[in-house]
Amino acid sequence: MSTTQPAHDNPLLDFSDLPRFGDIRPEHVTPALDILLANASAAVERAAEPITPASWADVVEPVERVTEPLSRAWGVIGHLNAVADTPELRAVYGENLPRVTEFWTSVGQNLALYEKYKALAASSDFGSLTGERKKILHNALRDFRLSGAELPEDQKPHFAELQERQANLSKAFSDHVLDATNAYAYIVEDKAQLAGLPEDVIEAAQEAAERDGKSGFKFTLHFPSYFPVMQYAENRAMRETMYRAYVTRASELGGTYGGGKAEWDNTANIAEQLKLRAEEAQMIGYRNFAEVSLAPKMAESPAQVMAFLEDLATRARPHAEQDWKELREFAATELGMSELQPWDMTFAAERLRQKRYSFSENEVKQYFPEDTVFKGLFKVTETLFGVKIRRDEATVWHPDVRFFRIENQDGALVAQFYVDLYAREGKRGGAWMDDARARHKHAHGGVQTPVAYLTCNFSAPVGGKPACFTHDEVITLFHEFGHGLHHMLTRVDELAVSGINGVEWDAVELPSQFMENFCWEWDVLSDMTSHVDTAKPLPRDLFDKMLAAKNFQSGLATLRQIVFSMFDMKLHTDFDAAGPQGANDLAREINERFHVVPQAAFSRWPNTFSHIFAGGYAAGYYSYKWAEVLSADAYAAFEEAAQASSGSVLDAATGTRYRKEILEVGGSRPAMESFKAFRGREPNIDALLRHNGMTPAAH
Repeated sequence: MSTTQPAHDNPLLDFSDLPRFGDIRPEHVTPALDILLANASAAVERAAEPITPASWADVVEPVERVTEPLSRAWGVIGHLNAVADTPELRAVYGENLPRVTEFWTSVGQNLALYEKYKALAASSDFGSLTGERKKILHNALRDFRLSGAELPEDQKPHFAELQERQANLSKAFSDHVLDATNAYAYIVEDKAQLAGLPEDVIEAAQEAAERDGKSGFKFTLHFPSYFPVMQYAENRAMRETMYRAYVTRASELGGTYGGGKAEWDNTANIAEQLKLRAEEAQMIGYRNFAEVSLAPKMAESPAQVMAFLEDLATRARPHAEQDWKELREFAATELGMSELQPWDMTFAAERLRQKRYSFSENEVKQYFPEDTVFKGLFKVTETLFGVKIRRDEATVWHPDVRFFRIENQDGALVAQFYVDLYAREGKRGGAWMDDARARHKHAHGGVQTPVAYLTCNFSAPVGGKPACFTHDEVITLFHEFGHGLHHMLTRVDELAVSGINGVEWDAVELPSQFMENFCWEWDVLSDMTSHVDTAKPLPRDLFDKMLAAKNFQSGLATLRQIVFSMFDMKLHTDFDAAGPQGANDLAREINERFHVVPQAAFSRWPNTFSHIFAGGYAAGYYSYKWAEVLSADAYAAFEEAAQASSGSVLDAATGTRYRKEILEVGGSRPAMESFKAFRGREPNIDALLRHNGMTPAAH
């Protein structure tokens, strides 16, 4: 064991409380993993020995006890790699990724350990296990099979190589996207060129230029900088230049349009990942990787998923065709654009929205200052789920990060969470929830409370004013907090099925998408808005316009998601990564088949599709739409309660039931059972179509 310091001096080995972010340095990573991997490997070996009884106490518990700190420490390292990227941290993360991957692969392939789990499942002890423990065993046996435990011994090393190479490719994919995004800057010297852009966006661009020691205004491909340009900038040439740079990031065209480097091109990375996934699937007896991906999910087969997507596409298409027709006609008559280009769409859509509904997204944004939004979010959570949320203290990885605690009514700690809201260099794009640690009962009887990370990429405060969020950003915050509540409000004491652990991937979006619905309720918004200058709440007439515009272009938005989902599913079923057709060719083919809007010939959006090439959603992107059926139907229970009582959707009795049947049980039973326990029946698609304005009556 090579370590240069006593274990207790290494902050990554201190599991007594929260991570010591103020103390963690890149040089701590390797020595900590030396110890944690050695401990974990020894425990796995002991559990797998012939003399070890095939019991819960002798096999499952000891393995879990040593792999939990390994997962926690590696989780901290991975989190920092995503939110505070430095060359040193990236290097040490990259060096250790193969070691960690190799360890988990070896556990999954350990035939002796697998036999112990099988023996336990077949033993007389099995009947006396709790439902939670039975579910853990069921999941573990499935995961052993998917990890290659049943492969002949001479094939296991190659299977392990496939796993390690995929982990490295996934990391490289993510790094390339981040580097290509960070590398681009569009500098404007003359403010007159920025007509149409909101003042806070211009101010942020000026501050960004000043940080670089430059005059003028600096725009980047980070979303809070890029998207307002697409939405508001009257300078069409600026929109085109930035659009071309954005959709060619991490591709062979990156250097042409975005100043990217050849080594950031993800084209070969994609092809290799797909080849390796297909080979992995065939090695363990599946026809394709989609079948492997669906094995632990609710959906039964790739064919079922594709039928679901095609059905939704058929229902959405008439609405999308109408959306597209209206947008082109408006652009031609009102904006003088005889041909609507891809870099004009968001701009034209915003102008059409303003004309039709007499408001702009920027006008709405002024009513959502950060603190007021959080008060509203917390009030919804406290009212529905009977908890209290307040600020808490912890060391953090960046000065902007805040920390909170959730308590029960009696003041007992339930969970804690970090919030990292703003986009910055060295931070991966997008928004996500991740766990810092999960709930479980210690051997000595105490309970470890869960801790979550909530990460977004919103605009930071500028000009001395608080940060204000667009309504879309408010929805994103509610979405990630929904994931957080699923993780934090669990009452399950078994680590492997507490919170989001063990939940089918295509059900994991239910609690997140469920929370989004509250962002469209007047009695919620009236409490969580306060104009940044006047402190007045959102006016009712502006809310009514927002509601009228809620499903503005929802047909187009639905088809866009179907293109992503179908592309992902086709890639992982019958696409030949070694054949003449590339992933981008398939993307164009799928777009032509399912979308009504043509795709730009130069677009290389698959090269930044991190969800499926760096984020665990491979052959699983459909989950967003699949779970939206569940979440819309679950939310309908609150609408029905409000109707029955002529009261608010913040119905505490329904909230208590939802907490008990969905949030608290985590992954301890199948998601469909949890849904039926809450709703009293299987889900149906009606609520989703109604929420999206796509019921037959809405044609």
